[in-house]
Amino acid sequence: RCWFGKWGASVDLTFRPFPSPSHKGFRQRFSTQEQPPQICVVGSGPAGFYTAQYLLKHHPRAHVDIYEKQPVPFGLVRFGVAPDHPEVKNVINTFTQTARSARCAFRGNVVVGRDVAVPELRAAYHAVVLSYGAEDHRALEVPGEELPGVFSARAFVGWYNGLPENRELAPDLSCDTAVILGQGNVALDVARILLTPPEHLEKTDITEAALGVLRQSRVKTVWIVGRRGPLQVAFTIKELREMIQLPGTRPILDPADFLGLEDRIKEVPRPRKRLTELLLRTATEKPGAEEAACQALASRAWGLRFFRSPQQVLPSPDGRRAAGIRLAVTRLEGVGEAARAVPTGEMEDLPCGLVLSSVGYKSRPIDPSVPFDAKLGVIPNVEGRVVDVPGLYCSGWVKRGPTGVIATTMTDSFLTGQMLLQDLKAGLLPPGPRPGYAAIKALLSSRGLGPPVSFSDWEKLDAEEVSRGKDAGKPREKLLDPQEMLGLLGR
Repeated sequence: RCWFGKWGASVDLTFRPFPSPSHKGFRQRFSTQEQPPQICVVGSGPAGFYTAQYLLKHHPRAHVDIYEKQPVPFGLVRFGVAPDHPEVKNVINTFTQTARSARCAFRGNVVVGRDVAVPELRAAYHAVVLSYGAEDHRALEVPGEELPGVFSARAFVGWYNGLPENRELAPDLSCDTAVILGQGNVALDVARILLTPPEHLEKTDITEAALGVLRQSRVKTVWIVGRRGPLQVAFTIKELREMIQLPGTRPILDPADFLGLEDRIKEVPRPRKRLTELLLRTATEKPGAEEAACQALASRAWGLRFFRSPQQVLPSPDGRRAAGIRLAVTRLEGVGEAARAVPTGEMEDLPCGLVLSSVGYKSRPIDPSVPFDAKLGVIPNVEGRVVDVPGLYCSGWVKRGPTGVIATTMTDSFLTGQMLLQDLKAGLLPPGPRPGYAAIKALLSSRGLGPPVSFSDWEKLDAEEVSRGKDAGKPREKLLDPQEMLGLLGR
């Protein structure tokens, strides 16, 4: 039992074990006619919003509170999607409709695990869904990784997309060559942003600070390095096409990497086959006269380096910054997507002044009370039900690992929502009324924390961003400083 305020008002937050479904009168006592189910979602990216959308659509009385650590919603749609891919951000319109529902509330600027604990949420709500994504990056774990000039691709993306924690990144782009380690879509996004003529980015929602740095960039060549071969790349054909068609650039692919591939791709699934055929054509076919003329005039280049694994970031002579990367030459054991890269013993040094690590995102544990598989970087679950913790669920990357696109997350989140509603119907969630946000509001207040940012607050910030962008002919100029955001809301 927690006491708040000088008047001693109390909210009972004792977490009691659930009676079993066979307990006499269990189902009768938990009737949704008495009180609508109070559900809490942690994280307002695609997983959080799709889970909320499913619950609101399929239960006519459910109330959903979405908690978010940033003062602004939409997670990786806002902070991860490349600024030159505005069409991907259209899902924000759907999420906005969900947030405006009378049965949904956005609670921004609340850090679950710090401002409020997961057991406190579980005591206040009938069910809690953890959808907080993968907030960290996988380390390279090689010597020299800590040198200036080495960044995670996640931080670099956060920097040009206006993620508050990355606004001070200040990458030095005065070098000639950049190396990106990893061959997924994020690696190609980063390469594309580094090589796109800045005037092509001026009308996007890239931050003005990032645009200023990119205008001064001297990066002419970007190598995108992978441990395995062309048949194992993790990017998709759309992103590859964009790289091939990037104005003012030419691709560098070694035809030797593609020897014997034509026969081997006959058996692979169609998407992989089409992707590999495009790589093969780009590497081996002579470009037409027009294309060859464009490539001859190109001042910038990008290349895919296969069968190379990072061993060490090499320092400059004074030891003060990155000046290259040592790569182990690898060969494949096994076939297809399951093939493993093993070192041959040969090494190769690649000079560069910028190293971006794009070897994957990873989730962090949120609270000691929540099981977490550190090796896989996920919350152990069965179809979204957290193992051994009734009433606790997860969706998105923290459920299945950092893979797939927004559509994958949608399907995955709908499945979690479905499991939750099945459990509700079967009487497996805690019985009786739950205070929901009223209890959390009292807790936050007792800890001296201001009220969360509401969705209507966000809409004021949104209007401010759009207004600032208008002057520059951009869709918006993102606010970068949470304190400035709160100041604009009169906090």
